[in-house]
Amino acid sequence: MKKTLLLLSVLVLLSACGKRGPLVAPETLVPAPIKDLKVEQKGNRFQVCWSAPGREEWGGPLTDLAGFRVFRREVLPPDEDCETCPSAYRQVKTVDPEYLRDVLRYGSLYCFFDTELTDGKTYQYKVISVDAEGASSQDSNKVRRKKAAPVPPPRLSAVPAPRGVMLQWKQDALPVGGVLEGFAVYRRQEGEGFMPLSPLTVVKADAAGFEDPGMEHGMPYRYAVRTVAVIDGEKVESDLSNEVEGMFSLSE
Repeated sequence: MKKTLLLLSVLVLLSACGKRGPLVAPETLVPAPIKDLKVEQKGNRFQVCWSAPGREEWGGPLTDLAGFRVFRREVLPPDEDCETCPSAYRQVKTVDPEYLRDVLRYGSLYCFFDTELTDGKTYQYKVISVDAEGASSQDSNKVRRKKAAPVPPPRLSAVPAPRGVMLQWKQDALPVGGVLEGFAVYRRQEGEGFMPLSPLTVVKADAAGFEDPGMEHGMPYRYAVRTVAVIDGEKVESDLSNEVEGMFSLSE
């Protein structure tokens, strides 16, 4: 109703002023479609992330975003697959920006973990945005991902080093056919509730460890590591390892 009144007001003003310009089609008074949907495997789960649109489809600012709906379908063999069939997609998540619950938010980026997955099956995702009046955006970009066997996380330890701490890890055997690519190192400061989405660095598979060159004097940090491997052609990461603590203190 609010957007309808806004459109009518614009038309009245243009008519009163004797001016003509490009009109805003009612169907474009909805959130712009999401274009950066991304799906990654972390441990036994898919991490599904996207950015909230900041504008309506016609180009004006979006001021009444109410949430998101995440849909998933199982991709079947070519002779059985039917993306346009009414029952192809199933809604797996409803996201309310005011009540995130198990959804993570980093500025305009939203992420959640999908766990209802089966090894060897391929899934396709899409997301739509919804405004306060219930109007939906067009579909986001669609992303496919094959669920691979999970990679075991490394066992992390820390030993003293000149710059504070040297991280070292041991890796259990990968699933059959898996190729080790490296290790993703994550860091958070004391008091932060969880590790960031992006790693501090990714080191090569043959690295013996990692010494953080960016530690601030007197600041305690916590570290965790994910194993990065390629399995069945898909790059996957393990769950986070155990956490260890490190701090750089100047020697007297």
